Amino acid sequence: MGGGSSAGGFDAIVVGAGPAGTSAALGLAQKGAKVLLLERGEYPGAKNMFGGMMAYCPAPEQLVPGFWERAPWERAVTKRVLSIAGRESSTSLVFQARSGSERSSVGAGSSSDRSLTGFTLFRPIFDRWYAEQAVAAGVTLLTSCRAEGLLMRDGAVRGVRIAGGGGTAGGDDVVEAPLVIACDGALSLLAQEAGLHGGFKPDQVALGVRALYLLTEEDINERFGLAGREGATNEFLGCTEGIRGGGFVYTQTETLSIGLVMHLDSLKQKAIPPYELMERFVASTPVAPLLRGARLVEYSAHLLPEAGVRMTPRLSAAGLLVAGDAAGFCYTNGLTQEGMNMAMTSGLLAAKVGAEALAQGDFTAPRLAGYAKEMKRSFVLRDLRTFRRAIDFLHHDRLFEDYPRVVSALMEDVYRSDGRPRTKIARMGLRAVRGVVPIRQLIADAIRVGRAYLW
Repeated sequence: MGGGSSAGGFDAIVVGAGPAGTSAALGLAQKGAKVLLLERGEYPGAKNMFGGMMAYCPAPEQLVPGFWERAPWERAVTKRVLSIAGRESSTSLVFQARSGSERSSVGAGSSSDRSLTGFTLFRPIFDRWYAEQAVAAGVTLLTSCRAEGLLMRDGAVRGVRIAGGGGTAGGDDVVEAPLVIACDGALSLLAQEAGLHGGFKPDQVALGVRALYLLTEEDINERFGLAGREGATNEFLGCTEGIRGGGFVYTQTETLSIGLVMHLDSLKQKAIPPYELMERFVASTPVAPLLRGARLVEYSAHLLPEAGVRMTPRLSAAGLLVAGDAAGFCYTNGLTQEGMNMAMTSGLLAAKVGAEALAQGDFTAPRLAGYAKEMKRSFVLRDLRTFRRAIDFLHHDRLFEDYPRVVSALMEDVYRSDGRPRTKIARMGLRAVRGVVPIRQLIADAIRVGRAYLW
C-alpha cells in the first residue's frame, strides 16, 4: 500500500497488542499496509489479568482462517449459571447449551454451535499467539515500548512519542505514520490527549480482582458436571456486601478463575478493602466447595469500563482511530458480559476504514468519521444502545443488596416444609418484600426492568 507512508516507512501505528490492536494491525497488514504494533508489556498479554470468557464472534475468522480451531482457548463454555446470593442461601438459574457427548466437539463445530457458547482463555497465552499471527502477516511488533503521547502536526495526528523498545524503532523517541489506532486500554491516554474524551468518572469504571486456583482437570469436570473440554461459568449477584458489582467463577483446563467486579465509586463509598471482599466470597457456601484441595497461584486487579454507551467517546480525529476498551467497548447487562468480542470487531472495522483511507491518501477527520458509521452498524454499538437502560439500572444499589435478600427469602418460603399450611407464591412474594423494598419502589423498579430488558 504505502500511499501515505511516513519517512520511517510505516503506513499505520497501532498502540496496544490486545485483541483490538492486533485485529487492527492484522487487518491492515492483510491489505498491504506497513504496520507498527506497539506493546508496553514484555510480550502481548503480559500486562493483562484476564482469565475468563470470550463470547463467540465471527470477526477473527475473517482474519485468521480456522481461528476457533487454532486459537489457544481453554474450554468451550456450554454451561452458564447465574446465582443470586442471600445471607443464608442462594438461588441459581442454569443454562445448558448441550448435553453429553455432543458438547465435547463444540469447539470445532459450526458457527451456530459456537454462538450459544463462549471460550475461556488466558490473555497472556492468547494475546501472544494472536500477535504471532499478525507478525506472520508482516506486522512489525515492538514490545516493552510505551506510547507516551501523540505527535501532532497541522492539527492532525502524525505519529506517537514512545519510551522503551530498545531503539528498535530507529533509535528515536518519535515514530511517524499518517494513521494511528489507539487501543491502549480503558484509561486511553491517547484518546484523552486527542480530546476525544475527558477521562472516565468513578461511576463509569469498575475494579476487577481475580484469584487463580490450580486444580486437576478431573476435579474441575467432576465438580462442574463437565466432560472433555466443556467449560462452565458462574456469575453471582448479591455477593459484594451491597457494593454494586458481582462475582464470577470461570473454568479453565486445570485452573479456576474466581473474582469480583465492583463499581469504583460504590467500593469507595462502602470503604471495604477489596481483598476482604474476596476472602469472604472465596469462603462463601456456593464457592468454597469448588476450591477444596485447590492451590492459589495468582492474584491480580484491573480497571474495566462499565458504563456502556454513556462512556463511548468520539471514535476518530484527523489521523486517529480509537478501538477496544479505549473506546469503551465493554459492557454487562446483568445477564451477559462482553468485551473481547467487541474489541476484535472494532479492531477489524478500524482496519477496514484505515485501509480505505490509506488507499485514498486521505486521513482527515471527515474521512475517518466513516469508522463511527461502521461501528453504529455493527452489533457492538447496537447492543450498547439496546441495553443502555439495563446498564443504567445496574447503578442502583437495591439490585445488589435488597433484591438478593428478597429472592432468597421467597425461595426459602417456597421450599420450607415445617408442618404449617402453605400459601400461594404471590403472598410469599409480598411477605419477602415487606420491610425490604417499599411496594411503590418495587413497581417502579419493575417498570425499569421492563424498559431495560423486555420492550
